[in-house]
Amino acid sequence: MTAGDIGVVTENQVGVSGEVGGKRKAFTDRLLEWSNGGALSLMISIGHRTGLFDTMASLPSATSQEIADNAGLDERYVREWLGAMTTGRVVAHDPKSGTFALPAEHAACLTRASGQANSAVGFQLASMFGRVEDQVVDCFRRGGGVPYAEFPRFQAICAEISWASLDANLVEVVLPLVPGLTERLRTGCDMADVGCGSGHAVNLMAEAFPASRFVGFDWEDDALVAAQAEADRKQLGNVRFEKRDAAAFGETERYDFVTTFDAIHDQARPDVVLRAIAGALRPGGAYLCVEIRSSSTLADNLDLPWAPGMYTASCMHCMTVSLAYGGLGLGAMWGEQLTRQMLSDAGFSTVEMKALAHDPFNNYYIAMKA
Repeated sequence: MTAGDIGVVTENQVGVSGEVGGKRKAFTDRLLEWSNGGALSLMISIGHRTGLFDTMASLPSATSQEIADNAGLDERYVREWLGAMTTGRVVAHDPKSGTFALPAEHAACLTRASGQANSAVGFQLASMFGRVEDQVVDCFRRGGGVPYAEFPRFQAICAEISWASLDANLVEVVLPLVPGLTERLRTGCDMADVGCGSGHAVNLMAEAFPASRFVGFDWEDDALVAAQAEADRKQLGNVRFEKRDAAAFGETERYDFVTTFDAIHDQARPDVVLRAIAGALRPGGAYLCVEIRSSSTLADNLDLPWAPGMYTASCMHCMTVSLAYGGLGLGAMWGEQLTRQMLSDAGFSTVEMKALAHDPFNNYYIAMKA
């Protein structure tokens, strides 16, 4: 396989002179960079899933055989992976000794020990999106969407991405955004997490505030099993989990506090879900809606560093899942303006947005019910 086989045009193939040629050359250089980046995304995902980054961080400079032995993996695969990591400047290589090392500054971004700074976790999304590419291409031609069942690792990946940040920030940083909430949780109130996934957020809150009562709603069986298993391990008696469609919430003035964590934009009918959440809150109740930080206007997102990745994630999952169920296809990049409008339309009396330093990717909307 050559560079041409994977669709990369090299400098010698450009063949156009002058200003146009210079611009074309610059663009082909970017295409090669993106091609290599896409390939390295898969290799970083594999490095995370196999524990290779964690193993290398624990070793001095080592040969491919030593790395493979310590990781419990096949040496030939490890050697080829090291080739990608070395030429991608992720791993340092000493050709004289034939050894490899993961620089400390790279390990701080790629290992499980780095907690919420571990960027390798998110690279798992690349292979998940690739798994449904044929189906998404078909949707481009016929419309509709790819159903949730076609993303078997979605909940597990999202849980792994968010857990470290939730552990470090949810109780001490995020919840205090809502005025008076921490004290209400301490003295005892009713709380629901809609689209709870594997339930880690609601379990953290239930553990921190034993006087309050918590419930997590989701429609994915495996996620609910994982949520209940964690609650059982923590011996939490003040939390329960129910399988329920968020659009059929069916509660009236039942809760003092409701949360959603990057869950609204995936819904088939986010407008219906938001109205249901508003109806489920008692007067004076609060809703914390965490959603991707962006503008509702495309032109305003041109300089947003994560915009290409989020529009891709939206096309390959968030939007298409919604459309698969006849939904609005809101997409992950619905943005601040539309979020505020839909919260207001749902019946919330005030909406305030806050940004947090530890989480540059999300906005935190605090919506109050009169």
